[in-house]
Amino acid sequence: MPLDTYTPKIDDRRFDDIMAEVRTRIARYTPEWNPVWTDVNENDPGIILAELFAWMTDLLLYRLGKVPELNYLKFLALLGIELQPAEPALVDLTFPVLPSGPAPSVIVPMNTQVSADPGDGGPPLIFETDRALIALQARLTAVLADDGYAQANRTAENDAPGASFQPFGPLANAGAALLLGFDAPLPAAVEVSLTVWPGRQSGAPAPVACDLPATSVYPAARLNWEFWNGQAWQSLTLLKDETAALTRFGRVLLKAPASGQMQPATLGGLTRYWIRARILGGGYERPPLLLAIRTNTVSARQAETIRDEVLGGSDGRPNQTFTLASVPVLAGSLRLEVDEGEGYQAWTEVADFFGSNARDRHYTLNRATGEVRFGDGVNGQIPVANVDNPGANIVARVYRFGGGQRGNVPAGTVKTLQTSLAGLDETGITNLQPAYGGRNEESLEAAKRRAPRALRSQCRAVTVEDFETLAMQAANVRRARALPLTHPDFPDVRVPGVISVIVVPDADPDNPMPMPSEGTLRTVCAYLNERRLLTTEVFVIAPTYQQVEIQVEVIARNDADLGEVNSAVETSLLDYFHPLRGGEDGQGWPFGGDIFFSRVYQRIFSTPGVERVERLVISLDGEEAPECRDVSVPAGVLLYSTGHEVQVRYAVDE
Repeated sequence: MPLDTYTPKIDDRRFDDIMAEVRTRIARYTPEWNPVWTDVNENDPGIILAELFAWMTDLLLYRLGKVPELNYLKFLALLGIELQPAEPALVDLTFPVLPSGPAPSVIVPMNTQVSADPGDGGPPLIFETDRALIALQARLTAVLADDGYAQANRTAENDAPGASFQPFGPLANAGAALLLGFDAPLPAAVEVSLTVWPGRQSGAPAPVACDLPATSVYPAARLNWEFWNGQAWQSLTLLKDETAALTRFGRVLLKAPASGQMQPATLGGLTRYWIRARILGGGYERPPLLLAIRTNTVSARQAETIRDEVLGGSDGRPNQTFTLASVPVLAGSLRLEVDEGEGYQAWTEVADFFGSNARDRHYTLNRATGEVRFGDGVNGQIPVANVDNPGANIVARVYRFGGGQRGNVPAGTVKTLQTSLAGLDETGITNLQPAYGGRNEESLEAAKRRAPRALRSQCRAVTVEDFETLAMQAANVRRARALPLTHPDFPDVRVPGVISVIVVPDADPDNPMPMPSEGTLRTVCAYLNERRLLTTEVFVIAPTYQQVEIQVEVIARNDADLGEVNSAVETSLLDYFHPLRGGEDGQGWPFGGDIFFSRVYQRIFSTPGVERVERLVISLDGEEAPECRDVSVPAGVLLYSTGHEVQVRYAVDE
């Protein structure tokens, strides 16, 4: 028998309920006053006393009613389930160099700050670079695709937002090459970073495959990077290729040749200093498609760095707590040092003190509140009080804070450099793609819904529910659906050991088709990659949408306003089929959920002002279904709508 059967009923009566019950019991419990006590209004002294006790009872019931919720939250804390803190948005920033600058390259330091206007009237958002970048003065001004027979100029496609091109032509055979032309030779022996965005075969981002983290990834084709030395193509030193031979997002790091080795050449009618990626062997299952390739580009995140913040001084008591001034704190960014009389020593952050002994210099951090907690001398060492520095011997040497959904700004908005760098073209700093991954702090209700699934999954992905739960924890994901035995390249074949996870971002509620960015797909993929079984092949994909349109003729009540009824029916249908707030439960249209004629009819009929429904037709992707028939939706597909054809009239038009 379910445990809910034995759940005690909580008394949820309030002041008015108690007073109503008191009035009904006056005659029963005070019969001696029955002929006299007939005035039960607020001006009667007896009622005033009853109201006083009812008020006190109301307060007592309210506090008792909070006990189950308090116990539930305490159990969650005991199990280690806390509210997930806000996470920062990620973005890739391009830093052009002035052509008239004195040096052929400019070093953009790590944690360089660039701000963006979020567009909501709030303060600017600060983004910091994750690593240093050597920005080149030589500009990439020409892109040619050589399929082995002819060269096609793809410069316009590389520069145009949203345009894609095939870098090796439609066949991508051995000998095909992607040629990149610069307006000046590359600086001698510097690191050249090329950022590659793969193109899209359709309107949605390409599926992201979760590769094994501990094994090498061997690309389908072998590429050789070369430069023109005036007489022949000569090999470049490849430092790192994160793109698997230009098939996925990442960076290609090359070492520029020595001074004077690069010479100009005229290719495709363009005189440039050329480097190229040539296919040596192997073959692509599908010829690669590129959205863009950029130099001088580095990753950044919406965060700010704080250095040398004094938290206070230890007094030698157990379980001391101190609070950081800025939150939420980025995971792994805090470096805490304590001076116990022998100089500042670094302490180590741990999730809890269960595995700490009395001599372990450990502390815990609540990233959402910034609370730093030390041990009790049994589990975790107590910081020794320093008489020479009693109020400032605990210092946060460095940490980063930031996060929130506001950081998911559109392309071209992160462009204001906070500190001037000599040689940079500050007017050209921008982000080619939108920022992604920013997420607000988890709400209490969301944590309550997550808790049972988290206890079942135990932070490992085995079942379908595990993959869905972990995918929603990984990034700014509102909904997720795992499809077992489904391979995105072979949708009609059940492939053993494969699971595809569809993710829907927590986007603007007015967006009828929320689509995750490629960065969100990569973030979810990396998160699942660390928690899946070794024998499972995982793909993270964007949702597939089908458009639904309802044609309906409504008869309104005679006292109803036709315009209001029309607007109410339209709004109700738009909400009903919305992927985030639609469906019967208001949590989003179910993946692969069929459209039931009777429920659509009921939805319209229950709209205020509707007398009856004369005619109802359901169309899916422009194809009308027979009247009074349900419409089937393929597995994993979501619905959306942008408008419905609603006609409203009275029963007798006057």
